[in-house]
Amino acid sequence: MTKFFSRGDPVISVDSKKKEEVGNFKNPGKTWRPKGKPKEVNGHDFPDLGEGPAFPRGAYDVGRNEGFVNVGVSRDTAEFAVESLRRWWKLIGRRRYPKAKALLICADSGGSNASRNRAWKYYLQQFANDWGLSLTVCHYPPGTSKWNKIEHRMFSFISINWKGQPLVSYETIVNLIGSTRTQTGLRVKATLDTAVYEKGVKITDEQMDSINLRPHNIHPHWNYTIARQKVWRLLHSYKK
Repeated sequence: MTKFFSRGDPVISVDSKKKEEVGNFKNPGKTWRPKGKPKEVNGHDFPDLGEGPAFPRGAYDVGRNEGFVNVGVSRDTAEFAVESLRRWWKLIGRRRYPKAKALLICADSGGSNASRNRAWKYYLQQFANDWGLSLTVCHYPPGTSKWNKIEHRMFSFISINWKGQPLVSYETIVNLIGSTRTQTGLRVKATLDTAVYEKGVKITDEQMDSINLRPHNIHPHWNYTIARQKVWRLLHSYKK
């Protein structure tokens, strides 16, 4: 991490926040309201009483104390996880780090960005190709996900910000996430992702073999770098 900071390259922590049901449902916590005017919500949180699920997927810039959340409406898949990363880079990252050629991604070992998830690595390769980046991924060991900085530096404050407020619509969720602030200067941007992500996408052995992946010497299953494919560079140069 120190090496990336010294070069001025971004270091981000990524993860998925708990799925939320969108609708006039009870949201744990307390918030101020005029006395005698409580907010009425549905007595049961059956999904068919709401608009659907929300999947907040975040990227937290460790060096700048800035966050980004992509709110999905479909499924929390590896493709969605990488698309959320891509959106962070397109909307925020490339402007903050115009000279960056490498990116350090700190992630858990499970879920849509699991260390054994073939699709996660496959879509990361596409991201690296499209933006000419070298992506170094460091997974936290199993059972240590709470060490991931996004958990206690961003997600916890989002939960505090919307506590006791029914998440009645996707617009409400995006606005509440985007209004999250802390005394240490945290700022968060949020977008809504209405794309449909298919579950159970299979990545073939041939596709895995094509990934330009270099395992690190220390815990190679958890630490690796995915660089832009040489074949892609040649084709891209030819098309130009």
